[in-house]
Amino acid sequence: MESAHVVFSLGGLHVTRTVVTTWGLMLVFWLCSRLATRRLSVDSPGLVQTALEGAVQAIASAIDGVLPGRSATLLPFVGTLWVFITTANLTGLVPELHSPTGDLSATAALATLVFLSTHWYGIRSAGLKAYARHYLSPNPILLPFHVLGEFSRTIALAVRLFGNMMSLEMAALMVLLLAGFLVPVPVLMLHIVEALVQAYIFGTLALIYIAGGMQSREAAEAGAALASNDPGGRTT
Repeated sequence: MESAHVVFSLGGLHVTRTVVTTWGLMLVFWLCSRLATRRLSVDSPGLVQTALEGAVQAIASAIDGVLPGRSATLLPFVGTLWVFITTANLTGLVPELHSPTGDLSATAALATLVFLSTHWYGIRSAGLKAYARHYLSPNPILLPFHVLGEFSRTIALAVRLFGNMMSLEMAALMVLLLAGFLVPVPVLMLHIVEALVQAYIFGTLALIYIAGGMQSREAAEAGAALASNDPGGRTT
């Protein structure tokens, strides 16, 4: 893939275009954060502060819609994930740049972060024993299927974002090659809409996975309650 083109090497370490673009996005985020938060005010917030507060409140509301009362805990991770993926998806609109999410290695790294954070938040919320116990519910024989499901959904999360963004860039390129530059606006609008949709889907799926991990205690207790009320008279 062109997005995996090696820009330079450090010894035996090859730094690809995807890595350089990601570093550039991180630098832009840092600079924007520093500039946007230099003059925060409670009494007279400026336009930038108002826009930032609105964005944060929108993300917090989306999190509360899935996990009520947990937005303060999940906002740093889920909010950062949404902002980064949205910006990374839109990077492909800049001439000579390619979306990092059009590289499978980048989407695999993002999916791995979601995989690890799901277990991290789940253990913090329910405790190690309760969280591990929910993999044995309602029957220990289902443990291999639970583990397989964890890995399969992580792979699907990475491949879905990569496939959609790569196909979007290829489709836009083909349209431009066939129709010339007479139809740039519809193509750009398609790219923007699809980039926003894919970022929202990825972040929402990540939020749902984390919510499932954080609710593992309730799921385990519900399974135990169902087992204790088995119609056959068996008790736990």
